[in-house]
Amino acid sequence: MVQSLRVGCLFVDSPSDEQTAAYEWCETTFDDVERCPLSAVEPSAYDVLWWHRDDPSIDGVLSGARGEALSTYVRNGGRLLLTLGAVAAVEPLGFDAVGPDATGWEEIPEPTGPLWKVLYEDHPVTDGFDTLRVHTRGGGVTVPYARYERVAPTAGEVLASTARGGTDVVKQMSVVTWHPGDGHALGIGSAVSFLQPTHDICQGNRQTLISNALTHLGVSEADPLTDYPKDLGAMAQVRDRLSGDTLRPTYHLTSPGNWLNDPNGLIHWNDRYHVFYQYNPTGPFHNTIHWGHAVSDDLVHWEDRPVALSPSPDGPDRDGCWSGCAVDDDGVATILYTGGREKKQLPCIATAADEELTGWVKDPANPIIEETPTEPEVLRTEDWEGEFRDHCVWRDDGVWHQLIGAGIEGGGGAALLYTSENLRDWEYCGPILTGDRDTAGTVWECPELLDFGDHQLLHVSNYEDVVYFLGTYEDGEFSAERRDKLDHGDFYAPQSMWTDSGRILTWGWIPEARDVSAQWDAGWSGAMSLPRELSLADDGGLCQRPAPELTALRGENTHRDELRLDGDRHRLNADSRRFEFRATIRLEDAEAVELSVLESPDRNEYTPIRYTRNSEITVDRATASEDPQATRATHRMRVTPYDSPLSLRVFVDGSIVEVFANERHCLTSRVYPTSDDATGISLSAEDGRATIASVDVWEMESAWDSEPPSK
Repeated sequence: MVQSLRVGCLFVDSPSDEQTAAYEWCETTFDDVERCPLSAVEPSAYDVLWWHRDDPSIDGVLSGARGEALSTYVRNGGRLLLTLGAVAAVEPLGFDAVGPDATGWEEIPEPTGPLWKVLYEDHPVTDGFDTLRVHTRGGGVTVPYARYERVAPTAGEVLASTARGGTDVVKQMSVVTWHPGDGHALGIGSAVSFLQPTHDICQGNRQTLISNALTHLGVSEADPLTDYPKDLGAMAQVRDRLSGDTLRPTYHLTSPGNWLNDPNGLIHWNDRYHVFYQYNPTGPFHNTIHWGHAVSDDLVHWEDRPVALSPSPDGPDRDGCWSGCAVDDDGVATILYTGGREKKQLPCIATAADEELTGWVKDPANPIIEETPTEPEVLRTEDWEGEFRDHCVWRDDGVWHQLIGAGIEGGGGAALLYTSENLRDWEYCGPILTGDRDTAGTVWECPELLDFGDHQLLHVSNYEDVVYFLGTYEDGEFSAERRDKLDHGDFYAPQSMWTDSGRILTWGWIPEARDVSAQWDAGWSGAMSLPRELSLADDGGLCQRPAPELTALRGENTHRDELRLDGDRHRLNADSRRFEFRATIRLEDAEAVELSVLESPDRNEYTPIRYTRNSEITVDRATASEDPQATRATHRMRVTPYDSPLSLRVFVDGSIVEVFANERHCLTSRVYPTSDDATGISLSAEDGRATIASVDVWEMESAWDSEPPSK
């Protein structure tokens, strides 16, 4: 006997063969077990109820007094384990407004089971497992399931997805915990069938898992971290738990954990900088997007705020609240965003419920644009009725203007213009600019138009690059004079805010450059770039500078007035994974200068940043990491001709290398050194002499109070 628990094993009319096999095992494991029909159960007689159900259909099963009694029992402090098809009961029981969207029977060709989130690797239910990937059902069988795939629970916390053989199926969310009222319910929606024979290891894992679940529900008072991501205290705990990861950025803006992508709704409001972002609270992968929220008083130190937007179960954003922007509508903070449901993605609007921008009220008339335009026809794909999303909104002469990103049938990407008097009734005006499919991309995401006075800048994200056009915008048309990339590396979907002082600050998403499993094991994915101040130079070119406020994060300094390089490698007296490097470089007669960062003493791992005589800067990732899951591609960008000095600033933050050259060109890379001592910094010249003037390295402090800086 494992535990002295009173366990009630539920069935509807009579136990199925699957239920009989499961409940017979339970009777050999716990010393006080009864099988109970739902219609006659006395819930208070048990420490925990277990409903194991191989029929994935719940229709009508919980109608009337039967469902009401079970729901009341849990809300009054009762404990309930739901397995296989019984997980679908959370919606009719009222525990969650969204039940599992994927139910049925499936053949599993390989051993399958929970893929535990790293945040819950020490959860009581995982006791006895030394891996995040636990196979509980052998392959070659057909089994029932009830899990979340396209949608996420609104009231539950996902503890695990699915490991299938050697593949992590991160979007099959199979283990969820709920706390309705004073009670506790736990759902395990797949890979725990008992009837069919299975491998001894899988059988042992399955029995350990169910035994742990029943014991945890029956005797535990707490469920670790399950207020995350709704509770700020839990967010701080998550940051603290992940802070030991030396690859995790600390002075770049990140989510508390799980997934982050595009910056959204950037606004300077009541003297505070608000950055919202695309966020998946269920795990470190892109799915069921919410809006995360961080605030700062100084652009340097950040605080997490509660999730700002969540999908509405019955709304046009059921499958995700996607990218959008924020505006000041006569003193009311207002956001426009793309709502996704099934194959539709359409514009929606919400207004702030408080001056802290922590709560938002969605307009009941959403979506505010109900159809995609037909002239030109918006691109249809297998996934979407129209590639039509992401918003840039501004006001001019009392009229609101809105750009929406799109793709055009038979053509390339486009930025489509709408106008409105009230932010809700929009008139279509056509594209302000369209691109060639071969050179500018099939779809333009996240369009943004920025006004610099005599000239305007339009940037778009085309799945690979952020392309910007400098020119003039007038009467609904953009005339491009220059074209380039905003960043030449791992940088996407930027968005800007106008500060109260009139500056334009831009953030971009820095995606990961390692595979899904590595991101899952880390427990987090994605970061924001440093805030960049955009302006135009005297010659009309674009300037990009790190926001000057960032100097407040500088700590210990290593300085040299001048270095003359002539073949030998010069190692700086600074070791760090979180620093700012600044220098002025003149090649003299050298072919190239190399700045090596994140360098191990044996140089088995190092990331070379090279400035060459052919006016190119490269970040070569071939030797950056011994991790086989890390990308090794080289990033390149053209810069000022070699006979002029190069002003170089490099920001290294865990796995981020962010390069600024001559305050004009940017290149961001992700690297993942595995050695604890990959912290060195060195300089060398190739095939000649070079001069490095005024070299500085500053250790950078953390932007988050819960994360102390670490080398």
